[in-house]
Amino acid sequence: MRAVRLGPRSVAALALVSAIGAVAFGWPLFAPGDSGITTHAADAPWLFAALLPLLLAVVVATIADTGLDAKAVAMLGVLAAAGAALRPLGAGTAGIEPMFFLMVLSGRVLGPGFGFVLGAVSMFASALLTGGVGPWMPFQMLAMGWVAMGAGLLPGAARLRGRAETLLLAGYGAVASVAYGTVMNLQGWTLMQGMASGISYVPGDPLDENLARFVAYCLATSLGWDLPRAVVTMVLTLTLGGAILKALRRATRRAAFEAPVAFEGR
Repeated sequence: MRAVRLGPRSVAALALVSAIGAVAFGWPLFAPGDSGITTHAADAPWLFAALLPLLLAVVVATIADTGLDAKAVAMLGVLAAAGAALRPLGAGTAGIEPMFFLMVLSGRVLGPGFGFVLGAVSMFASALLTGGVGPWMPFQMLAMGWVAMGAGLLPGAARLRGRAETLLLAGYGAVASVAYGTVMNLQGWTLMQGMASGISYVPGDPLDENLARFVAYCLATSLGWDLPRAVVTMVLTLTLGGAILKALRRATRRAAFEAPVAFEGR
């Protein structure tokens, strides 16, 4: 069973949505001091409105490049529902978020294109399920999409199996769990001005000074959540990863992912 490959249209769609996401997260670091950065907290609905058609474009491009059909989209929906159901189990308490390991494993099997869409849709569905809808939601969708997409881009998708693959995914899951928290900090930190001068965002300050404050902010506020999230993701991947990977690959084989079309003459 091979992971879903990236074709040229999929690459273009993922590059576009990732570029927009990078700008949405990072532009405040380059904003001038008189930009009124806090007024842009209300821009999240516009980002969400732009994100939905881009997610659809990734799905369409992946289907066009690989020939996937409605069964693949149905499986995407089932996994998104499972991810959304897992998130409330930990409720974010001390960083315990079991949905991360499922996103990593699913991204590995489905590939980067469908992985990105799965991560974003799962986060959207979980926000509706838990009432966590707010200006942070489109940023969470982007960040989780990157987590699942990264798993699909890991090497050895066609050949690496068994304990070695599980260890690779556990290590990636730990790094991605911390990276997710760091990226989400960037979204919220720029809106929290007026805190202690050593960690507060200062519009218009040099990039290196703001980045130093950002590192201090992450260490002071979120590392206690990010590290437990990484540990939970590693433990779940090491204990359940092998069985879930087999189940996902069995399901994709039955769905005939990337199966060639053959016509039989009468």
